[in-house]
Amino acid sequence: MQATSAALPSLLAPVAPGERLQTLDVLRGFALLGILLMNIEAFVGPLFGALSGLDPTLTGADGVADALIYIFVQGKFWTLFSLLFGMGFAVMSERATAAGRPFAGAYWRRGLALLAIGLVHAVLIWPGDILVSYAIMSFLLLAFRPLQGRWLVVVAVLAYLAPLGMMLGVALLGSLMQAIPVAGGEWNKSMAQQGEQMAAMLEAQRQAYGSGTYLEATAQRARDLGFMLMNLVFMGPMALGMFLLGSWFVKSGAIANPDSRRGLFARLRWVALPIGLALVLVSFWLQPTLDQSDINLRFAAAFCLAMIGSALMCLGYVGWVVRASRPGATGARALAWLAPVGRMALTNYLLQSVVCTLVFYNYGLGYFEQLARAWQVPFVLAVFTLQVLASRWWLQRFRFGPMEWLWRSLTYLRPQPMRVSTPA
Repeated sequence: MQATSAALPSLLAPVAPGERLQTLDVLRGFALLGILLMNIEAFVGPLFGALSGLDPTLTGADGVADALIYIFVQGKFWTLFSLLFGMGFAVMSERATAAGRPFAGAYWRRGLALLAIGLVHAVLIWPGDILVSYAIMSFLLLAFRPLQGRWLVVVAVLAYLAPLGMMLGVALLGSLMQAIPVAGGEWNKSMAQQGEQMAAMLEAQRQAYGSGTYLEATAQRARDLGFMLMNLVFMGPMALGMFLLGSWFVKSGAIANPDSRRGLFARLRWVALPIGLALVLVSFWLQPTLDQSDINLRFAAAFCLAMIGSALMCLGYVGWVVRASRPGATGARALAWLAPVGRMALTNYLLQSVVCTLVFYNYGLGYFEQLARAWQVPFVLAVFTLQVLASRWWLQRFRFGPMEWLWRSLTYLRPQPMRVSTPA
């Protein structure tokens, strides 16, 4: 039994507020801020317009904001969200083991409930949803549940790197085909067709979300969801790798007792973060705008360096947040304000989509493509500040956020007590 298991409650039920690891909630709150900073470009404009790195048409303050978000935010927070998802899986698994109760049934219900919530979100609210992908990949976690220690880390790293190896292989194949006139022509034709398809989908999003009705936007969201699920073949293993790494953080006791792993978190802060930033900067220098209609070795190298660097920066962020969250540490009280947002992570993630689509889509206030890139940052900070205040107010009265209550009730097949005054 791992060191963390003895401290876990013996009931297979939702974690009571007094039993939560505040560091996890702080990290979730921090991740939600980064997720909104990352997603805001895809709310303000076409979803696919936010997938190509730096926008070369932006200048001045807008160009600076775009570059800073690309370097410090893009790719760093979906990996952090994935890491935290894996931590949640491991906590649930450890609690089931400590209670000596079956785990798979509750976990399957949890995943299916998340899948249903994600599908509603993706089709009816916003197609950039990550929940559907997480739910699908989460079922694979059960197969890796017995893994412990270094083998868990090794499998996690291999899963994350596998798609990057595939990307390099495709780019190498394309480069070799250029040496054969007929094959090179076919490759270039395929790339051109892919570029035309991406341009057509981007324009369809611009029309549906920028000037369409709610029904037209919903039809487009369904089409966009299909494309996002096709991309799961590539991004799914990377998410799974972060899930497994998050599981290791819990199983090793690093999150429950950070003081026992000070060396680890110091290396994350002073080694992983600087190396990750350096790799991202090299990627940015190689090819800041990633044109998916021209997949070559330069593109593949830039993409792979960005993905590896982003994962390392994500881990570095974890190291700093854990360090700053220690009792008595500078910034601990300020970071504690993130904990309520993190306790309601699912609710707040969905609420971000609801608010932003109602502000920017045509069936709402209609400010699609009208908020300058530089002004998107203060907009995000304002929305997130309201979420911080609302979450604190809500959790003074209720044990769960609304969507957390629904998710837990579906998982455990019984309505959960909602009021704070209700005995757990």
